[in-house]
Amino acid sequence: MTRKDQLKTIIVDAQERELPEIWDRAADVPLDSGKIITLSGVRRSGKTYCLLRLIQRLRADGLETNHILYINFEDERIRLKEDELDTILQSYRELYPELNLSECFFFFDEIQEIEGWERFIARLYETVSRRVFITGSNARLLSREIATALRGRSVTYEIYPLSFSEYVGVVHPGLTPHKSADAAKLARAFGGFVKQGGFPETIKQAPGLREKILQEYFNVMVFRDLVERYEISRAQTLKYFCKRALGASGGEFSLNKIFNELKSQGYKVGKDTLYAWRDYIDDVYLCRFVNKYSDSTVKAENSRKKTYIIDAGLGAAMDYKFAEDRGRQLETTSALEFLKRGKQISYLQNGFECDFVVAEKGLVTQAIQIAEDISAPETLEREIKGLTLACARFGLREGTVITFDHAEQIQKNGVNITIVPAWKYFLFLGAEA
Repeated sequence: MTRKDQLKTIIVDAQERELPEIWDRAADVPLDSGKIITLSGVRRSGKTYCLLRLIQRLRADGLETNHILYINFEDERIRLKEDELDTILQSYRELYPELNLSECFFFFDEIQEIEGWERFIARLYETVSRRVFITGSNARLLSREIATALRGRSVTYEIYPLSFSEYVGVVHPGLTPHKSADAAKLARAFGGFVKQGGFPETIKQAPGLREKILQEYFNVMVFRDLVERYEISRAQTLKYFCKRALGASGGEFSLNKIFNELKSQGYKVGKDTLYAWRDYIDDVYLCRFVNKYSDSTVKAENSRKKTYIIDAGLGAAMDYKFAEDRGRQLETTSALEFLKRGKQISYLQNGFECDFVVAEKGLVTQAIQIAEDISAPETLEREIKGLTLACARFGLREGTVITFDHAEQIQKNGVNITIVPAWKYFLFLGAEA
């Protein structure tokens, strides 16, 4: 079989294949933006399924399947060099000589497997079709590297593990926060979500198997996305560093503390190396780091960060202390919900603490506290004090305390405070935030 014959088989098989069950995702990826659409995110977050969902939408809209070309470059039958990539277009043209390729859609999954892919994609975009969609693996290709390689031709959408609303749509379709009879079910669903997280593959797995799958995700991220990609020789030291980062989820991440821990155990790792490793684990989406708020961008970037593991279920699978700490689980899950919505969040600390302030176009528009349990008067007083001081600083008249199950309205120091269960906030109130 010739190379072209093999590619024609791959193209037609993809066009005729029945699509698997695909869950709706919140990411509003346009089909006709005039830009190269790139999907980035932590591995196993569902980037491939987002591509397939776009294909499903095109089919549902009545587009004939021969107008859609999908190639997964991890297919072992595809062994192309840069100067052979045009064979894909030649094969497609020979299959359907009557087609105007400018009206066709091109989906390329794991494009980084081919050296020189960026020149092929740029030429395809400039001379053939403006309907191009690609994904790449963090082990070989980061989203910022895609943007650099495509020089302004692309728009990137980040794909995270499932949000709570997406999770509910999978495990409890039909439940709504507007219906009182569903409230208890939604509260229980949020409790399950906080423990197991939102990686799509794990949602319907038994707890024991889910934990093993998540632990394998972590190992692959460490050894493929980090050790291999950045050619790090101290693999076990890096693994320890990564575990410390995810174990600190929901708190400040002290590089000095880790440096001293490693030094006391006889490991010779410089602080500059640790700073680089922190950037690496952020790049590959193992953790997200949140700045301390400052009016100065430079000061904010140089501030001590708070760290949040990319998925609460992954944190629980890797760190038993995190698995037993409902407070940190709630804060981590809340931080991720904001990030999944594209919110710009910081934390505030200046004699008092406010867990999150949300900024839009440089202005703080929301102040939010996270509290697992506010039944103790001193806990409620502490949370309210930090919140009202934050509101006073930014001229806000409203603040929010997100809890597991408490709901109440309070007015304090001229601030209207809404205490709300997390499930309701992220399904209902948070949908408008």
